[in-house]
Amino acid sequence: MPDTPKRSGGRRARVAQRAAPPTVNPAPAGQIGGQYRPLSEADMQNIYATALRLLGELGMGEVPDRLWDDFIAAGAVDLGRARIGLPNALVEDIIDKAAKTFPLHGRDPSRTIEVGVNRVYFGTGGAAVNTLDLDSGLYRPSTLQDLHNFTRLQDTLDNVSWFTRCCIATDVPDIIDLDVNTAYALIKNTTKPVATAFTVADTVDPIVHLFDIAAGGAGKFAKRPFVKTHISPVISPMRFGEDAVDVVYKCIEHNIPMSCITAAQAGATAPATMAGFLAQSLAETLASLVMVNVISPHFPMVFSNWPLVIDLRSGAFAGGGGETTLLNAASAQLSNWLGLPSGVAASMTDAKAIDAQYGVEKGMTSLAAALAGGNLIYESSGMTAALLGVSFEAFILDNEMHAMTYRTLRGVEVTDENLGFDAIVASVLGDGHFLGSDHTLAAMERDYHYPEMADRAQPRTWAEAGSLTAWDRANVKAKEVLSTHHPQYLSDDQDRQIRDAFNIL
Repeated sequence: MPDTPKRSGGRRARVAQRAAPPTVNPAPAGQIGGQYRPLSEADMQNIYATALRLLGELGMGEVPDRLWDDFIAAGAVDLGRARIGLPNALVEDIIDKAAKTFPLHGRDPSRTIEVGVNRVYFGTGGAAVNTLDLDSGLYRPSTLQDLHNFTRLQDTLDNVSWFTRCCIATDVPDIIDLDVNTAYALIKNTTKPVATAFTVADTVDPIVHLFDIAAGGAGKFAKRPFVKTHISPVISPMRFGEDAVDVVYKCIEHNIPMSCITAAQAGATAPATMAGFLAQSLAETLASLVMVNVISPHFPMVFSNWPLVIDLRSGAFAGGGGETTLLNAASAQLSNWLGLPSGVAASMTDAKAIDAQYGVEKGMTSLAAALAGGNLIYESSGMTAALLGVSFEAFILDNEMHAMTYRTLRGVEVTDENLGFDAIVASVLGDGHFLGSDHTLAAMERDYHYPEMADRAQPRTWAEAGSLTAWDRANVKAKEVLSTHHPQYLSDDQDRQIRDAFNIL
């Protein structure tokens, strides 16, 4: 039998070692998903075949003239009734040639992430018009100051891998000022990959000038774009939106990676049946993929097939629930099956407060999307009230939830060392327990995530400490971050150049 292993020191040393933060992150972003497969191979084949049939026989409507000409030149067919058909051969050729992986650059290169191949990253999205106030606990209209504060807050959260503006500055009514000040808030307060939206194509050129200033000079941004755009060029059911298509052309001109988002709603703008919904939504997202690649082959596009659900009793959007859980997982599975970088939406709870409904809906939908291998999981941080609201406390709590999900995806590493035969023998013949052994301490550092916000104390200890809820703890943490984290990611000269050129509010 092996000798009992030597201890690492006295009890005080062991306690200090256990209390120290792990030297290795046991749950880093970018874990591999794909374990959950709600669709069989035959299911995916049938859904895909129906999507191709929709594109070839029904086609797309309201196609802007410039895009119509580009489609026809690429092999599309005039179906009459102002609809254009995308033949199977064209669609499948585009799928084969489309970008399968590409980087989303951070201005800090260490924060760059690689999209594709079942790697899972949680980020943000949304355009909430209401913010849950940190002091009153009530919703109020979102402001530009809120956007700056949310950007600063998430900059400190390791499990939020990229940031898209999560709220609309309702106090900025002018469209150009809104787009410019949104872009400025992103690059001023974080060096993660960021994303924004352009309301109209006319705002793209000036905002790229703003990005060039931040990148260090004219033309620098296009060489290493650290911002992607969110565009919805297809309007369900099965037609294009001219303004968004114009934005696509302009963003391609400036080498801005894009998420082309299909946001059909089951029972409203797409079939209520799960299979029918998935077929139409897949067809619409494929139409965006064909459009982008006809304009610029192999251009970096996230295949953002976002199934959205409404409560058919009332017509209200439903961000949580089993159907949302299932459909987004199935969407991720289909996108990955086609080899395309996938984007889905999860954690869009309908809850207004941070309560049991909040936890159930966020936990179910985000875990399922990750297990299915969604590459970029949008809306997954901070969003509440079916995307009408956003919360500082929610950002803190969701960041911790993502760590638990990443740890789940990491799985069980079965090695001779981890199986621990010698450690089991030593403990059984020695102290009769595993506390404090070298084997346990190594696992403690390597394998376990220790939540900061979750309370694991005994009930009496919890009561004596003030009976704080998770919301209470997150509120304190959010206020602490916002009072101390004031990053300076733009130099004084860059900030001056931007303020000289734009109406920064």
